[in-house]
Amino acid sequence: MQEHEDTDLLLQEELEGQNYGAAAADGTQRPSVSVSRNSPTKRDSLVVAVLCFGNLINFIDWFIVPGILLDIQKYFGLSDGETGLLQTVFTLCYMLAAPIFGYLGDRYNRKIILGAGIFFWSGVTLGSSFITQSHYRIFVLSRGLVGIGSASYSTIAPTIIADLFEEGKRTTVLAIFYIFIPVGSGCGYILAAGVAESTGDWHWAFRVTPCMGGLALFLLILLVPHRIQRRTAAHRALSISGTIRREMPDVHRAAKTTWCQDVGSLVQNCSFVCSSLGLTAMAFVTGALGVWMPLFLYRAQVVQGIVPPCIQESCNSSNSLIFGGITIGTGILGIIAGAEAARRLRKINNKADPLICATSMFISALCLYIALMVAQTNILSAFIFIACGELFLSVNWAVVTDILLYVVTPRRQSTAIALQILVSHLLGDAGSPYLIGIISNAVQARNIPSLQWSFWSMQYSFVICAFVGVLGGGFFLLTSFYIEEDRQEAQRL
Repeated sequence: MQEHEDTDLLLQEELEGQNYGAAAADGTQRPSVSVSRNSPTKRDSLVVAVLCFGNLINFIDWFIVPGILLDIQKYFGLSDGETGLLQTVFTLCYMLAAPIFGYLGDRYNRKIILGAGIFFWSGVTLGSSFITQSHYRIFVLSRGLVGIGSASYSTIAPTIIADLFEEGKRTTVLAIFYIFIPVGSGCGYILAAGVAESTGDWHWAFRVTPCMGGLALFLLILLVPHRIQRRTAAHRALSISGTIRREMPDVHRAAKTTWCQDVGSLVQNCSFVCSSLGLTAMAFVTGALGVWMPLFLYRAQVVQGIVPPCIQESCNSSNSLIFGGITIGTGILGIIAGAEAARRLRKINNKADPLICATSMFISALCLYIALMVAQTNILSAFIFIACGELFLSVNWAVVTDILLYVVTPRRQSTAIALQILVSHLLGDAGSPYLIGIISNAVQARNIPSLQWSFWSMQYSFVICAFVGVLGGGFFLLTSFYIEEDRQEAQRL
């Protein structure tokens, strides 16, 4: 009993000592902690820079295939359904691997897991560039393997940021990190289309990112510490000395919960469940847009007579370049606007985060629906409304992750992110590209083959995305009813 009282006293003293540089009650200055907090700042910035660079490469690899989808479809002789299967296989492997890496990330060294993931997906991407026309199934398999490597990164990297920064700064840093989702996605379109056009061979598009992956791996080994300690006051208190850790057996036994126990606790967290379903709707829409939108715009231009049908060796890639630029621009603006809006509105409304996400989803769904309706008659208006739709979708990226990080206790965060990845991709973008392609095939099969029906089939398929966007807004509204209670519960654990 006395040992526990001594431990509590030491913990209290450590927590009181977090008032860096403040004078003590007796007028003396607390000397030591303020110095120690200055030194990690540059190191933390370097770690975040490396993680952001890795995130950039990760999402470039995601969207190389959509950037040259016309060329790949023609090269392998694929229908719309078979074409959509490429991204579906990638996403299925990604989501199935995520819980495994979440489990490993909560228990083993995260730097090693990140490095292995970068090495694996870069090597597979390079290998896929040598696949010939008669080996379509091997090409599909290679995309699945790249998805497994990407899962390690998307699951582990945000938790490292959560370890490095406390809540005030964490939102800003996460916003910077998630800016590289749309930037990487847009660069994937631009890089793939640009390399394919300049070389006349789309295979070369898969030979650039492996070089970047090698650089990211080198920087990870050089600059990221082997172990990163959590910076919150409670965790600093728990790491005062080995003596205190030995005197707190109950805390360490509680940390060694099973994965099933972690998942059971997360499923009972209403804010986590509802926000994850909202993210699932976002993933459904972004997955469908990311794969099919350049091809949809191309077919709209063919119907209007702006461009000819693709019959030459290398297909027109201007839509991929434009859509890539839109993705980068709207992504940066959207994520910055979302993070800033959340930072300001939290001061006056504790439910600001889910309400921001709900509003942006409703507006995005409306913009997308209008873009689909005007594409056949005015391609410029379609581009404008698509840009608006992507802008409001991007508002949510950092905000949704921040919701997870403050409604889930820290020792379950990797598992929570992995579970969220699994659900959002399983019900979201794992199936949406394939579903759009299958519906398009079905519509074309019921009508006389023509350029007009080729466009209409894609247009009718896309309408489902607008309705899913509205559904996602509804889930975020539900999140607002539970978020205050779940946040307080996470802080107590």
